[in-house]
Amino acid sequence: MSNIIHRNLRRPPPLAVSASGLTVRDSAGNSYLDASGGAAVSSLGHGHPDVLAAMHAQIDRNAYAHTAFFTCEPAEELATRLANDAPGDLDHVYLVSGGSEAMETALKLARQYFVEAGDTERSVFIARRQSYHGNTLGALAIGGNEWRRRPFEPLLMNVPRVSPCYEYRHRPKDQSVDDYTDSLLRELEARILETGPSRVIAFCAETVVGATAGAVPPTPGYFRGVRQLCDQYGILWIADEVMCGMGRTGTLYAFEQEGALPDLVVLGKGLGAGYQPIGAVLAREHIVTRLREGSGAFQHGHTYMGHPIAAAAALAVQKVIQRDNLLGAVTVRGASFRRMLREAFGEHPYVGDIRGRGLFIGMELVKDRESKEPFDPQLKLHAAIKDQAMAVGLMVYPMGGTIDGRLGDHILLAPPFTSTEAELAEITSRLGEAVKRAFTSVL
Repeated sequence: MSNIIHRNLRRPPPLAVSASGLTVRDSAGNSYLDASGGAAVSSLGHGHPDVLAAMHAQIDRNAYAHTAFFTCEPAEELATRLANDAPGDLDHVYLVSGGSEAMETALKLARQYFVEAGDTERSVFIARRQSYHGNTLGALAIGGNEWRRRPFEPLLMNVPRVSPCYEYRHRPKDQSVDDYTDSLLRELEARILETGPSRVIAFCAETVVGATAGAVPPTPGYFRGVRQLCDQYGILWIADEVMCGMGRTGTLYAFEQEGALPDLVVLGKGLGAGYQPIGAVLAREHIVTRLREGSGAFQHGHTYMGHPIAAAAALAVQKVIQRDNLLGAVTVRGASFRRMLREAFGEHPYVGDIRGRGLFIGMELVKDRESKEPFDPQLKLHAAIKDQAMAVGLMVYPMGGTIDGRLGDHILLAPPFTSTEAELAEITSRLGEAVKRAFTSVL
């Protein structure tokens, strides 16, 4: 018996004992190709020598320095690199220990931005349905995944919501993409006006939706319209890039492909590529200037923020990505991987959509391709796919509730940026076998 409270209290997971490159091995001698990067985390694969060396070197120098007393060199250098690589005036970085902490930080920073100006009436965030922003109470409240929220609903602040930008599901066949985008922006504006612009702090959205819907990209012009509305009504835009950022979509920041600049950007997962727990918030100049010229401090803090070893690991990850031109590799390999998946699953009777950017790809599963009817959630198709994938030595990230938190199933794929063509082909082959076995077991 394990003393750990595992995610599944009825079935503990295998015991991982080693990992290298794309492969994870368990105590029973089984090996698995990591085609999901865990949860879109392991962007450099496992055991990268440069990252391990940077961590060891930092441990030898200084393993911990509390930020109430000291800053440290790797944190300073990481912040400089993130700011220099970010577009516009996203020049200020707050380092924490993960994505949920980063989202909580962004919410509080956005609120304090208005409090510093005496604009204390602003207390409302607007977000989207079927979104996910983290599991702490503030982040969970902002998120729109009903299954995750339901047990804790009485503890969560009220958040007005709008429709997700989910073209495959919600754009009618007779509606153009531009008209669909315009309808979403009109809905957002109506929600701002209904809530009262003077009460709204920020609009929060994942640039490319991750776990809850499976790599759903925005339509062209959507975030430019969001930026215009935020400017028009004097509210902030918080871009959640915990899962889709740090190169996963082919640019370091996913919003770079949208032609619009957020006020706050939330990072996690790929920032440290799984080598240490770390997250971050990037803030534009006007946010930090107001606090500096006002109270002079951000009223927030965590014990392990700016941790030297975590910062050293993340800094090494960023250096490897730049040195080895891995953003280019993500673009090239991502195109190859999507081609492989379309060749293998494009005509599959139960695969409705293959979507995504770079090495961030989702496959939505449907009972009927024409009507897009989902499978009965009681079948737990996503769970069957995960089990069968593990049985054939493959790690993928399937989820249920794709459409509304209850209906729909998808598979999220996020292999390392260092994946080879041969490895991607093997992933595709094993996924085909896993999907075949899963449908056989549940239908």
